[in-house]
Amino acid sequence: MDRIPVAGPWVTEAEVAEVAEAARSGWYENAGHYVARFERDFADYIGVKHAAAVPHCTSALHLGMLALGFGPGDEVIVPDITWIASAAPLAQVGATPVFVDIDPETWVIDPASVEAAITERTRGIIPVGLYGLTPDYDALRAIAERHGLKILEDAAQVIGSRYKGKLAGNFGDISVFSFHGTKLIATGEGGMLVTDDDDLFERVSVLRDHGRTKENFKNFYNTELGYKYRMNSVTAALGAAQLARVEELIGRKREIFGWYRDRLGGMNGVTLNAEPADRFNTYWMTTAVLDRDLGQDTQSLMAAFSERGIDTRPFFHPMSKLPAYADTPSAQGAETRNPVAYDISPRGINLPSAMRLTEADVDRVSTALREILGG
Repeated sequence: MDRIPVAGPWVTEAEVAEVAEAARSGWYENAGHYVARFERDFADYIGVKHAAAVPHCTSALHLGMLALGFGPGDEVIVPDITWIASAAPLAQVGATPVFVDIDPETWVIDPASVEAAITERTRGIIPVGLYGLTPDYDALRAIAERHGLKILEDAAQVIGSRYKGKLAGNFGDISVFSFHGTKLIATGEGGMLVTDDDDLFERVSVLRDHGRTKENFKNFYNTELGYKYRMNSVTAALGAAQLARVEELIGRKREIFGWYRDRLGGMNGVTLNAEPADRFNTYWMTTAVLDRDLGQDTQSLMAAFSERGIDTRPFFHPMSKLPAYADTPSAQGAETRNPVAYDISPRGINLPSAMRLTEADVDRVSTALREILGG
């Protein structure tokens, strides 16, 4: 019996043809054409003025932090539950992450926890869309405006998701996306930074090209030390071709979740991803959180699924619990400050959500979960 993968893309001959053409013709007079097209198409899709294609979302986060002026002595608020890349670049700019709690129903950053964490050193907030769902941006924007904070929107997992009808990517001073091979739009690696702010975009443009300004590009004259954070043509061609199919890709993700909802939605003790009335969830990763009285933890669940030929992923660990952050100030007392994150994480699991899944695959996964939980 074939092993069921937890994540993976949907690539058609249309993407293959675009990549082949970029490899063949994306040079000489066409140098930069595919990157510029992908940036223009992505900005148009999101509905923003500027987009900068980069090697991965982590570089987009790093650039965003630099452009927004986060630096030594600054505190930046981050949800305790997210992938480490949302916070790790703060160390590169000298700023300190402050880990806050998540909402118990949506699993995204809790605005009340954000408000409680603000100090005179707080400079910004990095809200993270999780598993396909955006945070409450009305509440977060109100907090940011009240305290003069910048928002760096981490939309890596929420391409195509909406908050009150607006696409993710419209809620930060700067917003960033991922095109990792597991994401809705997949280029293997890749990312995008978007903004409506002309000055921020100009700063990002210089920083991502070794400190070269547009005027000095052909002179190879560097005005400051920057970074090599530019996307290549072949990756951009794949991204643009995937973007052209974005509604089809979203439809597949929601279809897969619908199959799970039909089989597990009424199951006692199992909670699947939420979709509040004001949001549109792309369900990047179908996720199940089990009630405490079922007596199951994430690691034992993953092992039981693996024995049945099914790959899964753990719900993200609280970052404040990771050895990487063990000695940081924000990790101290985090379990007390962020009880929801510490409660949900050991009971949550990402179920297979790869684009190639069939309804029969979802049936097999759902049957396995019922067997593991004793019927």
